[in-house]
Amino acid sequence: MIKILALGGISIGMALAQNAGAQTAIPAASQGYQPTASPKGFTPPKTPWGEPDLQGIWPLNHLIAVPLERPKQYGNRLYLTDEEFAKAQGGIETRNKRLNGGPIPAADSPDRAMRQTSLIVDPPDGRFPALTDNGKKLQAEMKSSYRPGQTVFDEVADFAAWDRCITRGLPVSMEPRNYNNGIRIMQSPGYVVIVLEMAHEARVIPTNGMPPLDSQIKEWLGESRGHWEGNTLVVETTNFNGLVGHTSAGVPGSPGPLQPETTNQKIVERFTRVAPDTIEFKMTITDPSVLATGSYTIAYPMYLDNKYEMYEYACHEGNTAVRNYIETSRFERLHPKEKKQP
Repeated sequence: MIKILALGGISIGMALAQNAGAQTAIPAASQGYQPTASPKGFTPPKTPWGEPDLQGIWPLNHLIAVPLERPKQYGNRLYLTDEEFAKAQGGIETRNKRLNGGPIPAADSPDRAMRQTSLIVDPPDGRFPALTDNGKKLQAEMKSSYRPGQTVFDEVADFAAWDRCITRGLPVSMEPRNYNNGIRIMQSPGYVVIVLEMAHEARVIPTNGMPPLDSQIKEWLGESRGHWEGNTLVVETTNFNGLVGHTSAGVPGSPGPLQPETTNQKIVERFTRVAPDTIEFKMTITDPSVLATGSYTIAYPMYLDNKYEMYEYACHEGNTAVRNYIETSRFERLHPKEKKQP
């Protein structure tokens, strides 16, 4: 069960900075996203069948301390100043020294400092878009063990997909958490497979021109189709069932655990290998029926780490947590606590 597993996670520090070694200094006044510059003379590797090679393990541990939504004090500033970066970098180093050999795995802490102040790069203020009236209505109807104030649990429908060990959904599956951040990319002629450590999922993405499914066929993670634009893998995903959400409580800096999505959602991802150990990732999420701005964009670098160990995600539909929630909720309602007399 997600909430039980989360007890093993760490507290997330707000050391917000970007890898100094992998990127050149970014002017504090710079507002737009600045992708990693390719080393001089770098040519992306190719697979034996001639496509750009993205294969390997690209964990998101380095993003643990970068919030999804930008703290308001940064305004439209996407990057830390040099002074802020130096302070954040020192905090990361101190934290990792403390964790080494301790009870909390160092792998569950940021492995480097990051300059970004948020994963959301558009809108310019880095804030999650306001909800439309329809979005607010759908939000009010969402149910989850993470929903603040929800105490009634009578049936499976009173739980979110993640509570039930089904999926984190998209876009949240491509966002960090404080554990199980492994992402493995595999390729074969005509296909790319993205294996997610969290929620034990595999996204099978045809790149061979396979036509999309009928629009009436809906899926938890939607239906993805990929194609190559030069050295960039472009993945377009539609056919969502609308039963998950844009964010979850486990994403650092998430604007609350419940943000609805609909069957109208469309996601476009771009994966570009810009260095031997770096992929630039960009994801635009469009859902005008719930997002007042219509869309928002997330961007960040992914770093290769083939020594990262991906572990079994032992959450499954046979877990007892859902049943325990229901039994406890029913007991509490049958035996309300007596109000204390003043």
